[in-house]
Amino acid sequence: MPRPRSLSPARIAAAALAVIDRDGLAGLSMRAVAKELGMSTMALYRYVRDREELEGLVLELALEEVDPTPPPSGSWDARVEAMALRIRDVLGAHPEIVPLTLTHRHSSPGLLRWSETVAGILATGGLRGADRVVALRALLAYLIGAIQMERLGPLSGAGTDVIAALPRSEYPYMADTARHAGAIGPDEEFRRGLQAVLRGLGAS
Repeated sequence: MPRPRSLSPARIAAAALAVIDRDGLAGLSMRAVAKELGMSTMALYRYVRDREELEGLVLELALEEVDPTPPPSGSWDARVEAMALRIRDVLGAHPEIVPLTLTHRHSSPGLLRWSETVAGILATGGLRGADRVVALRALLAYLIGAIQMERLGPLSGAGTDVIAALPRSEYPYMADTARHAGAIGPDEEFRRGLQAVLRGLGAS
């Protein structure tokens, strides 16, 4: 296959994201992306070192849509919530890339910019030192877990119906919890879970 005259990182990232959206993160490979671009695998290696670099390009392409500017007003927790919703909106559209936020959390400029903004907001809420470390990591853990749960195992669905049908003599609380789960939409579930985390951070 002929080598394209101009192949930008953004174009490579878009092709890789298309592969992930279609085939899942496990389907990402140099060969698959090269095929998406209509070129040979060896030609792609002239632009990208390996799959790890592909992952980084994909994550940055998605996070370009996340505004890192701090919300101009509001309480510290309302501002953190606004920042969390920005991440959810972007990653929720491409749930297969969510694990990349873990593996590239120390090298992703987009995620570092978001984290810097949130850390600054936490500081205005009175969190310092180790407390801010724990708070930021707790928020990231909630965000990543909640987005994956929402896309891969929402409260409502067949799995919940199975739990609701469990014998109440053995699983009274799980069965009752599952029975109520169907009435909670994904937006409410995410916001209420986030608010519970924020209440527990201990900022003032």
